[in-house]
Amino acid sequence: MTAENTTAETRQDRFERGMRVLAAIDGEAGERVVSSLADISPELGHQVAAWGFGDIYSRPGLAPRDRQLVTIGMLTALGGCEPQLEVHVNASLNVGLTPEEIVEAMLHSAVYCGFPKALNATFVAKKVFGERGLLPVGGR
Repeated sequence: MTAENTTAETRQDRFERGMRVLAAIDGEAGERVVSSLADISPELGHQVAAWGFGDIYSRPGLAPRDRQLVTIGMLTALGGCEPQLEVHVNASLNVGLTPEEIVEAMLHSAVYCGFPKALNATFVAKKVFGERGLLPVGGR
């Protein structure tokens, strides 16, 4: 790394920025994820905040709602990420996606990753929407 590529930003600065972004997007759920790692892998918690949110989510190239739409598609396609998907369905609502848009993204995902993964994701969304009083979701 050359001198031109370095900054005076510290590890703590990145973490603090990440926690601000995480709180704005995920609310208390994001902070709970980081806190839950304190006694097992505080470094993983640090990286979730500093790298995931401080460096990546805070980039200007995509709006938060678009980042969440991508995240929902990826977590749906991966499968087995239902706890993380629950956090991100909530976050998607927090940044302006509608329940209809979230469901449509999961339906669209079925074409590329299969019905079982799309179904699992949709049931996670149903749980979140139920908790937030957003059922039934309209559509065709």
